[in-house]
Amino acid sequence: MSIMPTTKKVLLLILIIVTFLSGCGGTTEAPQGTATLVLPTRTPFPPPSTPIPTAAVVNGDIITVAAYQEELARYKAAVNRDLTEEDQSLVINDLINLTLLAQAAASEGFQISETDLDERIARLETEDQPLIGWLAVYGFTEESFRNHLKRSLEAAWMRDQIITDVPLEMEQIHAQQMLYYNLTAAEQTLENLNSGKDFSQLAKTHDPQTQGDLGWFPPGFLTIPELDQILFSLEAGETSDIIETKIGYHIIKVLEKEGNRPLDPAIRQILQEQALDDWLERRWKLSTIQITLPS
Repeated sequence: MSIMPTTKKVLLLILIIVTFLSGCGGTTEAPQGTATLVLPTRTPFPPPSTPIPTAAVVNGDIITVAAYQEELARYKAAVNRDLTEEDQSLVINDLINLTLLAQAAASEGFQISETDLDERIARLETEDQPLIGWLAVYGFTEESFRNHLKRSLEAAWMRDQIITDVPLEMEQIHAQQMLYYNLTAAEQTLENLNSGKDFSQLAKTHDPQTQGDLGWFPPGFLTIPELDQILFSLEAGETSDIIETKIGYHIIKVLEKEGNRPLDPAIRQILQEQALDDWLERRWKLSTIQITLPS
């Protein structure tokens, strides 16, 4: 079973709570006269004589088999198909990601208290959508929902600290490219450019649909990172030589360049996801993680 980190589902796990809060009217107080859910007082029990079945241990914190199976069932209901081994890896890895984020939040001094948790749960109960019914639909018990909500809120706080580090403005370039899959064609185009042919006209002929327009983008955004160093060393109006990458041969012209341009919201979101991916990858390397599920 894969133990590499993934954020494909971590945002879903965090946002499932947000979605439910929105459906119940967010964090507003319950309407006057509406019954609220009263959770039973938990009586401490002595440690069981047999160990709790464990799916993973993350820096000493246990993810139980029960929590994993509940999340696996919710994931199966969401995708509406039989699950593969990759799906199972996604679920356990995401529960580990959630735990790592919650642990980091605690180390930063943020933690949801039991009182805060009681108040948040009480505000979820409405006449239109009783909490107990919702828990049953999504496979939660009162205790597992409480644990999941606490961990999700703490993880969401830490996630926000990570992604807000992505600035609103960055150096960016607006570029246009011609991509070839054989060197001879690229060399012919470069020869045409050197003889005075117009780049934009050649790009329009080469790719009539997009004309090779890459739009505006900041450093680190392209899926081929080796292009960054070359492109951001060019000034507006300059054209690169032939750049060979794993997907082909590029000739790229920088049309415009700005040192501090506002990021497109969609690009900023991608950079935030990358920042979260990078943070989780580093955290996995620094953590002691043991997955105890059978391979």
